[in-house]
Amino acid sequence: MRTSAAPPGGTAVARFSVFDIFHIGIGPSSSHTVGPMRAAAAFLRELKDPGMLPRVARVSIVLYGSLGATGRGHGTDRGVILGLAGKMPETVTGPEISGILDMLRTTSSLVLSGSRRIAFDPRTDIVFRVRPLDRHPNGLTFHAFDVEGAELMQRTYYSIGGGALLHGDDSGNESPPRVCLPHPFGSGQELLRLCQDRQCSVSELVYANEACMTPAGEIHARLDAIWRAMEDCVRRGVAAEGELPGPLKVSRRAKDLHDFLLSGSAGAKDALHAMDWLNVWAMAVNEENASGGQVVTAPTNGAAGIIPSVLHYYMRFIDGAGIDGVRRFLLTAAAIGMLYKLNASISGAEVGCQGEVGVACSMAAGGLCEVLGGTPGQVEQAAEIAMEHHLGLTCDPVGGLVQIPCIERNAVASAKAVNAARLALRSRVPHHVSLDAVIQTMWQTGQDMKTKYKETSRGGLAINIKQC
Repeated sequence: MRTSAAPPGGTAVARFSVFDIFHIGIGPSSSHTVGPMRAAAAFLRELKDPGMLPRVARVSIVLYGSLGATGRGHGTDRGVILGLAGKMPETVTGPEISGILDMLRTTSSLVLSGSRRIAFDPRTDIVFRVRPLDRHPNGLTFHAFDVEGAELMQRTYYSIGGGALLHGDDSGNESPPRVCLPHPFGSGQELLRLCQDRQCSVSELVYANEACMTPAGEIHARLDAIWRAMEDCVRRGVAAEGELPGPLKVSRRAKDLHDFLLSGSAGAKDALHAMDWLNVWAMAVNEENASGGQVVTAPTNGAAGIIPSVLHYYMRFIDGAGIDGVRRFLLTAAAIGMLYKLNASISGAEVGCQGEVGVACSMAAGGLCEVLGGTPGQVEQAAEIAMEHHLGLTCDPVGGLVQIPCIERNAVASAKAVNAARLALRSRVPHHVSLDAVIQTMWQTGQDMKTKYKETSRGGLAINIKQC
């Protein structure tokens, strides 16, 4: 495993919040769009601090590894442009994005955070290099120059998945604030032991920990905001028509299937009616993500459709479903996501799509299992089953776009999550594979996986599908 177990209860440990797992951003990728956008904003802050910004005449960015291989299709160039313009993924609006990009196209200039206009040509000032840096497959280096061409500052960052960053020189990698959590855990085994000792559910234990980091009055409000953002994303996705951006000319399908189901043509007695709805909700989110719209990173953008789809399934098809269940679902899912972040990876560039779609499916299965009345042991089993059947899943986006196979992959994984939860709930015999074991296996499998299958678009479907 990548990290050691958490210390015993009551010990000060690094802050790791539910809202580090779920946060609002823009598509199409948390590691390739959101992370680089935050890196550009961090570079801009560093330029401001020593007062260098008024001297900046030119900025260049070099994208390495997976960012270099698939950055164009994943919107990395757009992300760094928006970050240099002072925008953040959580708050930037569609009109702001359009305005910045339109100005760049018409004037070949960029305003750094509203105070310094520089000439900027994305064709020459953003460089794509497939060769990775040593520390992580998603590396990017920023350079700032004065009017005479002398370099003022250089910084390297790594986008490590889910929008999270590492600073290349470690200067900005301060340890997260340490807090005294009542129930710290670093493994699935510890999580189960704590729940058993305290006779509580996973969501109750996670809520108690979160209350040490987030004011208790804000936790439900922030969870509700996450859920509303998911609902809004689905609502936009089932209303939108046309083709997704890019040369593949992929047509949106969520609206058509949504309208078909509402018409009753599918047949009320169809035994798989619920699966059709899971497909609609997942595709709606991932079509929005592919178009660069606002989504909830859960835990990544490439896998953003799974948890909203399974939550919509819960709200539509389960008697007694309500907002309290949504909150418990998200808290439970976050606990599972934390274990993957602590002990493996959620980066497709590091471990393949098993670390994105597989993790999201595992989180959704555990969350659904709890709100359907599952014990902590059944929650752990559901999460394990979901990942076990995603082991080895490659990340091979056609054309470097988060479209094929990503959109359908979210739909299929949503149904897998429901099935995994039901298998765990119906099981009457001990299961033989623990969540900890499957997380360790996922990490080891990712290390053995060839680079061409890890978000580089140099293997799998990416080279076997003819692009228009």
